[in-house]
Amino acid sequence: MANKLTINIDIDVLDSAAELSAQEMQAMELAQQAAADAYAPYSNFLVGAALVMEDGSMFKGSNQENAAYPSGLCAERTALFALSANYPKAKIKLLAVTARRRNEEEFLPAMPCGACRQVMAEYEFKQKEPIPVLLQAADGRYYRFNTVADLLPFQFTSDHL
Repeated sequence: MANKLTINIDIDVLDSAAELSAQEMQAMELAQQAAADAYAPYSNFLVGAALVMEDGSMFKGSNQENAAYPSGLCAERTALFALSANYPKAKIKLLAVTARRRNEEEFLPAMPCGACRQVMAEYEFKQKEPIPVLLQAADGRYYRFNTVADLLPFQFTSDHL
């Protein structure tokens, strides 16, 4: 007989930007600005990410496409890798992600891909503290996760090597 494993995932569903903290609002606005800077001439899908550091400073990233499709990089990984390259000991206190289509004003649900979730999990594991994640959702809502582990409950870490 098979055993059943139940996983609880904690997600706050916020109905509007009015429910965001001032810092979350700043991060989401920076992520939206980053999306405007995305290099996405092939998909026309603009993604922006913003990282809030322990000292309150912020760092952004946007998706960067390439004619050789596998050579592009998502906004989340662009932000995380650039941050780590420039500030390897920085502690991340929040990651905000948003997306929209080119020539459309409305922002869309922004769900990190599997590769981004794994990289996000690596940075959470590295800093030994949860990284809250704020995602733009549909209809002006937002999803707030207290930890990357809620986005990727079965993570692969160096403990598995």
